[in-house]
Formats: sequence, structure tokens, C-alpha cells
Amino acid sequence: MIKDKNIILGVCGGIAAYKSVELLRLMKKAGADVKVVMTSSALEFVGELTFKVLSENHVCTGLFNSGDSSVRHIEWASRADAALIAPATANMIGKMARGIADDALSTMMMAVKAPVMICPSMNTYMYENRALQRNLDILEQDGVIILEPGSGELACKTSGAGRLPEPELIFDRLVKLFHPCDMKGKKVIVTAGPTREAMDPVRYISNHSSGKMGYAVAEAAEKRGAMVTLITGPVSIAPPFGVELIKVTTAHEMANAVLSSMDDADIIIKVAAVADYRPLAPRENKIKKDQMDSRNNSLTLDLVENPDILKMVGERKRNQFLAGFAAETENLIANALAKIKKKNLDMIAANIVGREDSGFEADTNKITLLSKDGSSKELPLLSKQQAAHELLDHILGKIKHQVLAR
Repeated sequence: MIKDKNIILGVCGGIAAYKSVELLRLMKKAGADVKVVMTSSALEFVGELTFKVLSENHVCTGLFNSGDSSVRHIEWASRADAALIAPATANMIGKMARGIADDALSTMMMAVKAPVMICPSMNTYMYENRALQRNLDILEQDGVIILEPGSGELACKTSGAGRLPEPELIFDRLVKLFHPCDMKGKKVIVTAGPTREAMDPVRYISNHSSGKMGYAVAEAAEKRGAMVTLITGPVSIAPPFGVELIKVTTAHEMANAVLSSMDDADIIIKVAAVADYRPLAPRENKIKKDQMDSRNNSLTLDLVENPDILKMVGERKRNQFLAGFAAETENLIANALAKIKKKNLDMIAANIVGREDSGFEADTNKITLLSKDGSSKELPLLSKQQAAHELLDHILGKIKHQVLAR
């Protein structure tokens, strides 16, 4: 979303300025054109050359530097697609709130018309100071996006709020600025990952779901302004920022979590690969080899059916949009269409699993979107993040159509 975007990165003086280097690297890796503006205090902590090399651009350190154009701050401000100050000191926050422009960064921020995000970072007592909080309130009223600092032990040996958030979080919130806010106010439930059904204290029945597709859907919805609850089975990937996370293990736990959360949801997207069966009587102790049938070296395991969560939600939903996923190995369209009718779905995303470029472990997916009105849309091979946004576009289009039809 930020490829080829013009981003201003303001760096103020503080020990956290070293994190701005990694933040710059993340933005450049994503294809952004980043112009760095440093205060004189920032130069005491991180060298200008570091930012110049990584940004591949001139670094602005003053209004009247030798060789600088006297209107560089206006030129950069007018071309900016977004401006970010990380770290933002109490001094810079005060200047911005009161309209003071006495150095390169504060002057440039006066001229920026694009979205602005600041990341306060300072001593806890400074952050809690009433004047500082008043200034933050003023900036928020002016439309500045404020990323609250983290809490923990600070360089000054105090402990509390004031830590600059990690570069990955700052970058994620920056990217969010460039997404449409077309899901603002909507409550979305997304399920993701596999479930596990214990055979004994050591072994379990599960599947190959990585959770990547469900996590991508949750992340996409959150970035588009939705309030997202992500109900997830065991996975090894980090959850998206900004979502409510509910961790479960078994199908019964996932069913309980979904049913207890669904009543106030607007959209429910069931991406999780729920185990269809579970052992009838899990063993209390580890199953040993000598417990196997000695005649053919086999082990008999009695299985019972797990709750069909998607069907249960379909029976219970009221004016809610319900989308499911169908992971198939054959007869993709026929099996997916049967699920729509059987489980009272509004839409299903069908994909073939077992291919290297599509399915559980892959970073890409090839999905066909099928709706209860009989329409369908086949997506090309996309990254799971791109596929998630295509899915949400389709859902929002269907919801709009349903509203107009009433």
C-alpha cells in the first residue's frame, strides 16, 4: 500500500531515535520514497549519514544548511502522501500544538496537508505531564494521529508509559493510513488456523492449516476500520495488530467462542480448518506400542463427529453476513455450492489445497468466490493479503446490494 508513496520521516532527539533507522528500512523495503528530517538534537543520537544511505535521499537537518534550497521544506511537504514523526519529543509536540515553527521539522509540519502520525517517546513523568497531555489533545482535535507509547523500563531507569513502539507496529499503523476506511463501525469475526483434538497427552488429530489466510483476512478488515475479533486455533505466526485475539485449541472451544461472540457481529468469516472428528475417549496416558494389535501392528481409534460450527452459525444468524471457506481436493465448485445451501451461507471462498502455490502452507492462494445468489468470481493467483482484500471488497459489494434490495 505504500509502494511509491512519498513519506516524510521526522526524527527528534531521544535515545529511541535508533529505532527510526529500522523503521526507515521497513518503509524502504515496502517501496516507499522516504525523506528524512532530523532535529539538531536527533543528530546527537544518530548520524545523518545513516539515514542518507538508507533513504537514498538527502537528509534535511536545518532550514539554511549549506547547499540546501531555502524552500526544501515546502517542496517536501507539498509532495508528501503522509508524514510520520518517530520519536516525537515533548518539545516537538508542544511546537506543533501551538503553531511554532522555528526549525526544519516544525516548519515543514506546518505546511503538510497529508495525514500526519506522531509517536510520542519520553520519560514517563514527562508523558504524564498535564501540559503534554493537553498538547496531545490539541493535536488529536486537529486530526493528527497519535500512536500511544508502550510501557516498560525506560533508558532513564523509570518504568511506565513512554517507550517508542517497536518499528513493526509503527510501520503497520502507517500502512493503515493508506487503506480505505470502508469498514469503519462494522464488527467482524474471523476464525483461523486448525483445531487440535487430543488422542492422549502427547498426540492429537489436526490438519495442515497454517492460519495465514485467516490472519490475512483479520488484518485486512482491521486496516479498513473494522472492529475485529480473531478466534484462532494453534498457529506459529504473529497475530495482526489491533485485533481482539481469542485463542482456542479444540473444535468445541472454537464453537463456544464463535457462538458467544456472534450476536453483535455484522460480518462472520469462517476461515478456520476445523477438525471434523475427535477421539471418542482420549487416553489419560501416552499410548504405547505394546497397546497396538500385535496381529497387524495397528491401533484402532474410535472417532466421533465434532460440532459443525459453520452450520450452527448459519442456523442462528440474523441479518448478518456469513462467509465460509471450502478447502477441497476435487469437485471444487460442486462441493462449495452444496455447502452454501446446506449451511445457509451468504458466500463461500473455494480453493483447491495440495498445490505448492495455493492452500494451507503457501503464501499465495487461488480462490473462487461463490454467492448464494448464484454469482461467482474467480480470482487469479494472489498473495493471501491481496486475496483477503478482494474477499472483503466482494463482501461489502454484496452487503450494499442486499441493503439496496430491501
